[in-house]
Amino acid sequence: MSTTAPPIRPGPFGRLHLTRSERRNLRLGLLFISPWIVGFLAFLVYPIVYTLRISFTEYTGFGEPEWIGLGNYQALLQDDLFWISLYNTLYYTALAAPLGVVVAMGLALSMNQPLREVPLYRAILYLPSVIPLFTLSFIFLILMNPTQGIFNQFLMAIGLPNINWFGDPAWTKLAFVFLAQFGAGQVALIFLAGLKGIPVTLYEAAMLDGAGVWSRFRNITLPMMTPIILYDLILGLSLGLQVFTQAYVITRGGPADASRFYVLYLYDNAFRYGKMGYASAMAWILFVITFVLAMLIFRWSQRWVHYENQ
Repeated sequence: MSTTAPPIRPGPFGRLHLTRSERRNLRLGLLFISPWIVGFLAFLVYPIVYTLRISFTEYTGFGEPEWIGLGNYQALLQDDLFWISLYNTLYYTALAAPLGVVVAMGLALSMNQPLREVPLYRAILYLPSVIPLFTLSFIFLILMNPTQGIFNQFLMAIGLPNINWFGDPAWTKLAFVFLAQFGAGQVALIFLAGLKGIPVTLYEAAMLDGAGVWSRFRNITLPMMTPIILYDLILGLSLGLQVFTQAYVITRGGPADASRFYVLYLYDNAFRYGKMGYASAMAWILFVITFVLAMLIFRWSQRWVHYENQ
């Protein structure tokens, strides 16, 4: 008669009984990742839960929060600056994110050319994305100075009017959109990696069929790059809705609230006006807006992103 024990059948979530060696490895694994777990719980999970709680309170950052229910959310609906900051942020994101895709694609195509100097060009194009945004904002402020800036000197040299980029409400948001493109070099490297992954045989076959440069780009390059384009759109959406440093350094929300972006107004409420509960409510509204827009982009991407080509 056989004395072999019947095998343990795995449950719906896998095998429930671990051997002594597996339990030891699990304990060691948890021990090694415990710093990350502690940091994740302390600096991500807890702040998220805490901000949700105080968004229903009147809280200055000192003392005990006073529960007011939906009072902060109702006050936001009647706050003109809230709507102005939301409009400015959505306007900026709607321009900066798609333009960032175009700029990154253009840079990647340029860096993909068979030239000896291409490594030097890649380093030069990538360099602005390494500069801290705080420093880059100061550099950009000098370059676009209406009286001594190099950019305006160039405009006047070709017959265009002198523009007060950060002093005229009509041009301020466009100036920040232009500034955002200085960091496109980092994303361009990702686009370049995608271009390197396209099989050369596809271009050779298209050239044998008589396809021109534009036809090859439209029918081969663009469809093969759509997953990376989607990634850049989601990244641009996240960064655009959280734009803060540029406006804080250069304009502090002016002129005439033209650059009062959402996170800048949130920061002012939290740390200048002492309205932590109000700012927390703004943070959660921004989270919901970001989540909804990201889901819409993912839903829309099903029509034009081609994963099967990867």
